[in-house]
Order: sequence, then C-alpha cells, then structure tokens
Amino acid sequence: MSMFSIGLSGLNAAQIALNTTSNNISNVYTEGYNRELTLLGERSGGLGVQVNDVQRQFDDFVAGQLNAVSSTASALSSYEIQISQIDDLLADRDAGLAPLMQNFFSAIEDLTAAPSDPAARQGVIGTADTLSAQFRAFDDYLQNMREGVNDQIADEITQINNTAEQIANLNREIALAKAKQGEAPNSLLNQRDQLVADLSERIDVQLTVQESGTYNLSIGNGQPIVAGSQSFSLEAMDSAADPSRTVVGYHDSAGNLIELDEGLISGGALGGLLAFRSETLDKTQNQLGQLAVSLALGVNQQHNAGVDQNGNPGTDMFAIGQPRTYSNANNSGTATISAAFDDITQLTAADFELTVTDATTGQFEITRLDTGDTFTATLDASDQLTFGGVVVSVSGAAGLQDGDRFQLQPVRNVASGMENLIQDGAEIAAGLGGGSGDNENALALQQLQDTQLVGGSATLNGAYAAMVSDVGNRTNIVQVNLEAQEGLTEQLRALQLSDSGVNLDEEAANLIRYQQYYQANAQVIQTAATVMDTILGLR
Repeated sequence: MSMFSIGLSGLNAAQIALNTTSNNISNVYTEGYNRELTLLGERSGGLGVQVNDVQRQFDDFVAGQLNAVSSTASALSSYEIQISQIDDLLADRDAGLAPLMQNFFSAIEDLTAAPSDPAARQGVIGTADTLSAQFRAFDDYLQNMREGVNDQIADEITQINNTAEQIANLNREIALAKAKQGEAPNSLLNQRDQLVADLSERIDVQLTVQESGTYNLSIGNGQPIVAGSQSFSLEAMDSAADPSRTVVGYHDSAGNLIELDEGLISGGALGGLLAFRSETLDKTQNQLGQLAVSLALGVNQQHNAGVDQNGNPGTDMFAIGQPRTYSNANNSGTATISAAFDDITQLTAADFELTVTDATTGQFEITRLDTGDTFTATLDASDQLTFGGVVVSVSGAAGLQDGDRFQLQPVRNVASGMENLIQDGAEIAAGLGGGSGDNENALALQQLQDTQLVGGSATLNGAYAAMVSDVGNRTNIVQVNLEAQEGLTEQLRALQLSDSGVNLDEEAANLIRYQQYYQANAQVIQTAATVMDTILGLR
C-alpha cells in the first residue's frame, strides 16, 4: 500500500534528520566541526521522500582566506613574542648601556681633575669592569635567544612533519571511503580541514584540491609536503654557510636533503621565527657588537698613546672578541679565511658573503647580506682583502675553487669577549708625558664620548640610542600589524562560524521540528494500518 511506503520514507528521513541535528548539538564545542544539514528531496515517482545528502556546511573560499590570515597572524605573534624581549632589555633605563657608558666617561672626567688620585683611578677601573660585564650580559642574552630560536625552529619542523603526515593519511582514508561508499564521511573531511588550519598556523602552505578531492600542500617555492597519500619531511639542519644557524632542510622525492632559502619560507610560527632572526636578532646583535668594538678599540687606541704612572706606554684597556668566519660546507676548495679589525670607522653592523668568481686571480664577489649590495675585490700580494673595517686573510689561496663561498661576521658575538684588562690603577695612561699631574691623555679619552667612533658617523651614545629606537619602532610596527591581523582573523572566523558553526537555538528548534515530523509520519503509518484493517474487516 502506497501510504505505508510514503510513511516509512518520511519516518526514515525524519530519523536521519534527527540524527544529524543531534550530532550537530553534541559537537557544538568540537574544534573543526562543521554543522551538517539533511537535504530532502521527492522520491522518484512522487511517492514519499528521500534523503539526497547529509551536507557539510563548509566554504572552501572562506576557509582559505582564514588560513592565510591566521598564518600571517601566527607569524606576527611569534615575531612579537621574541622582539618584545629585546625591546624590554634595551629600553630598561636602569640596566641599559647608556648610563653605564656615561658612568665610565664620568669616571674619566674625575680622573682628569685628579690624575694622581688613586680613588679616581680605581673609579675608572670599577666603571670599566661594570660596563664590560653589561656588554657581555647583553650579548649572552641575545645569544641565548638565538639558541632558543634554533630549538623552536626544530620543534616547529617536527610539528609540521607530524601534521603533514596526518593529512596524507587522511587523504588515503578519504579516498578509500569514497571507493567503498561513494562518498567520504564528513568527520574525515572535518579532520583534514582542521589539520590544514593547524598547519597554516605553523607555516604558510599552498593548497591544491585535485578533482578526486585529494589535498596537495606545498611550501616555499613550490616544494610539496603532501602529495596525495605521501608526505615529504622537513628537517632541522645546520646552515652550510653558518653551522651555528638552524635552517629548514627538505627531503625531495629522491631522498636528497636540500637547504631551503629562508626568504621563501613565510607565515606561521616558523616563518615568524625565521623573520625575527634575520630582520631583528642578527641586526641587533651586530649593532651591539659594532658598538662594543668601537668603544673598546677606540679607547685602546687612545690609551696606547699615553703614559701610565710608572712611565710605561699605555696598554690596551679592553679586550674584545674577534670577527668570525666560516667556510661553506659545500665548498670544493680547501682554502680557509680569517679576519681581524682594521679601521673601526669603516666597520658596519652587517655580515658578508664572499664568493670566489675567479680562483686564478683571487677575485671575489662580496655581498652585504642585510642589503644585498655587492662589489668585487681581488686578493693583494699578501692574499688579503680589506673592506668594511676588517682585513680578511686567505690561507691556502692556491686551494680556492670557483664558486667557493665564505661568510664573514665582523661584529657578531664579539661583545661576549669584552673585558677590562687593567686592574692596577697605576697602569691607567692618563698622561702624555708621564708627570704625576699630567692629564692630557685622560682629556683625550674623555673626548671620545663625543667622537663619531661608530661607523665614522655616530657617537657611542648616539649609536646606542639609534639601536634602542630601531628595535622599539620595529616592535611597535609588529604589534600594530598583529592587532590588525588578529582583528581580520576574528572577522573571518565569525563569517565562517555563521555558515559552518552550530547554533544551539536553531538546532533545538530543528529537534522539535523533526520530532514532530517523525510523529506525523508515524501517524501516517498508523492511519494506513487502520485503513487496511477496515478494508480487511469489510471482507
């Protein structure tokens, strides 16, 4: 009888609709869940109803926009956490370098007033000790941050690999489900989309959806990390140019490990860490090193020109670290390089890459890494290059090969080696002639405070103030951009929730509606049974 069939179809549709509504309600707080709708249609022949689909409410376009924005916000958040620590360190007026440099030169001023006074001489030693210790402490802090960034990069890479592997596994499960059932369970699709969202918060990924519905994901310059059911691992590795720097390695389809260009990796916490290190941490540590070298060597040069209380020529007052050099791990040649300070007024707060362009003539292309500016230089008769306030010496120049690369870090980490070398007040070379009342060299030392020692264009205090201002401005820019991105993220998330989120009031209303729908169809079946009983009774 058609009434039975119609009623049963409605009963089945109502049951599925009730299950869908109940599932929505139970998953209202499940992260990544997208609400479902039961789509009903007229059954073939017009007798009854059928369930065409239990449709997942998911907007690919909005999800893509949200992932992109949240990736940027995550990068800025990661950046902001790191740079705020440096900003707090430098902006601390009590613990900053500015008052300690002022104290040092004030002690020298006291010495000029009483060059034979042991207390004045001890005052110079005490302030020099304190100033050196603070330079070392600042550099140690930045170096610890660098090591922490290396560790965080490795952690992010581990999480990215785990997530990529899970997405590849879900691609496989979804493909199998489609093959068996003709359609993938919505729960698997939800899980995969949530993992893509999670991955976007760690690194910016490009998503390509195949006709089959399979997700392919790539990073950087198109390197795939998920292709169907296969995932490609990243690896934390030492940079070939600088082994103290953890970078991102990529395993290609042939299993080769290649180093990815940092500039191609953006977005997410990983991109934020890499950007912070290259844009702020490198620069700040180099600026600190340039300041330390300018102070130490500037004071040393003037102190060497004087005479101490014993009539001896002045010695170095400060020890300072030396430039660091690295041979690229991929070099085919055997030559190595070393470097020493030259004219400190030419010194820059930058690193350099030296590439051999003609091994026969000893010609190099030299690239300033922070600006990308390049110039060429050729080894002199002593196998040396002089530029940027340093002298670079090549050992085993005959072993140079075209394409060999070297990295020079003139001032990175040099502040860690700053130390006051004079502990006997009599050894302070306050005079030029050696008399007990001679303060001429002390006066010259005092005048260094107002001399443009740093890069030939800034005083010590001016250079430090510029460093503090630079970090402060960059911190402010990052914070403003982060606030804007977080606002945009919330807008897009609200837009997504308006379509995909579960509204409890709406679902409660649906529950009542579908319950009545179920009861009505049950009544149809009961009516059909009554009619049938009546017909049978007539017989």
